[in-house]
Amino acid sequence: MTRKHKYYLWAGLLLLPLLLALADIYTGSVHLSFSSVTRALFHPGGGDDVTVILHRFRLPRMWTAVLAGVALSVSGLLMQTTFRNPLAGPYVLGISAGASLGVALLVLGLSPLFSFASGSLAANTSIMAAAIAGATGVLLLIMAVSLRIRDIMTILILGIMFGSAVTALVSILQYFSNETMLKVFVVWTMGSLAHVTGIQSLLLTLLVGAGVLLSFLLIKQLNTLLMGEAYAHSVGMDIRRTRLLIFGVTGILAGSVTAFCGPIGFVGIVVPHLARLTLRTSDLRPVLPATLLLGASLLLLGDILSHLPGEGSVLPINAVTAVLGIPLIIWMILQRQKLSSLM
Repeated sequence: MTRKHKYYLWAGLLLLPLLLALADIYTGSVHLSFSSVTRALFHPGGGDDVTVILHRFRLPRMWTAVLAGVALSVSGLLMQTTFRNPLAGPYVLGISAGASLGVALLVLGLSPLFSFASGSLAANTSIMAAAIAGATGVLLLIMAVSLRIRDIMTILILGIMFGSAVTALVSILQYFSNETMLKVFVVWTMGSLAHVTGIQSLLLTLLVGAGVLLSFLLIKQLNTLLMGEAYAHSVGMDIRRTRLLIFGVTGILAGSVTAFCGPIGFVGIVVPHLARLTLRTSDLRPVLPATLLLGASLLLLGDILSHLPGEGSVLPINAVTAVLGIPLIIWMILQRQKLSSLM
């Protein structure tokens, strides 16, 4: 690839999320004219309906899509690099299952003790806190196991088993729950970008920003792990310490998004591969920023499609990412020889 081609490629990667962010702002389930949105965008003090829709709903939702796309795709890259497994995603360690268990215990297990007004600030805050607690609990369990077990594939298998066990507990809670609380839980599992506003948006920004910064600081160690654990040992890397750091960063990124937005699948699996195939390299120095940009772009596209502009309805973001992600995963499996050469 020539220097000129690299310049155009990176210009396109930078321009794509900007264009999709603008498209996300100008489209939505409520039809607004282009001129009215533009006026409200540059004159936020209007106070009319268009200004309220734009600044209370569309702009926060767009920013949440960017943060979630970045966090899930980067955490997926960390997991694929650590396990050297092209199908590893941010939930491979059971983080999503742990968050689901936290929410299930709150909504389904403690429903007789609490009254939830669906969509209220108290309900959303309680659900986010429960998801963070559940994800953190599973992550701490995996970290404790990683201190005692050296083989990375064994840790992967145990993570999958922990996730399956937690999912079974969630199914039991669902079976014994009442219809109202079951609906609240099922709606949460569908994922949403629309409930993160104000202080919640600031907190999510800080968590994702910290996770991305730590990911960039780990690039050298991650590139070393791509060469295999034997090579990492030979150059003096403390593999257990590095694993703990990577698991911790993954927990911050994937756990925070799951807590604030619900479980959103396929982004973390697909985007790292798209970045490698686009750049034709596995070197994380260019792949990590490319993954960041493509992750934001993919979830922005999913958010645009979920709102079916002008139709007055909103699809669950988890369903949209599945529709976008599954064909890409199938295509990438068919291209497995090319993927294997880049891992």
